[in-house]
Amino acid sequence: MSTRNPWKTLKSRVAYKNDWITVREDDVIRPDGKPGIYGVVETRLATGVVAMTPEREIYLVGQYRYAMEEYSWEIVEGGTDHAGESPLEAAQRELREEAGLVAEHWEPLGHEMHLSNCHSNERAYFFLATVLKQVKSCPDGTEQLQVKRVPLAEALRMVDKGEIKDAMSVLALFFLERHPAFA
Repeated sequence: MSTRNPWKTLKSRVAYKNDWITVREDDVIRPDGKPGIYGVVETRLATGVVAMTPEREIYLVGQYRYAMEEYSWEIVEGGTDHAGESPLEAAQRELREEAGLVAEHWEPLGHEMHLSNCHSNERAYFFLATVLKQVKSCPDGTEQLQVKRVPLAEALRMVDKGEIKDAMSVLALFFLERHPAFA
């Protein structure tokens, strides 16, 4: 089977745009040769940070998620604020803004992930942040956050029990559990 692109894009138009997403609608020729449309949600790069203490406690951030209409416990998450901001720079900024932490040591955790590639181009990058220092947090105006530290084993139990449902958090904890330091 070929891995080449079987879709042909005839034209694109922006249907909606705000500071976080752009919704694009493309007129296409589908792989079966018939005309159609394809909607794509374009996003900035997403970042997730597992901030871990020497005692193997991790920081979780709690907030109400408007789209899901429920409260969610997650790792520190966010995304690039502007073109040219690297995933690591975004992760460092988000850790400071959301959890009031700076880290001396950063390392990639896992690899690039596509969060919902059927309708979105969102790419996520994960980092492990250690040697932490407390600073003043400064969350965005859209965020009303709680921060707590839990043992890694407790966070993994929360995933198993469905108390952590956020895909980025589950993936990052999956990567951390398989990290060489824990093997």
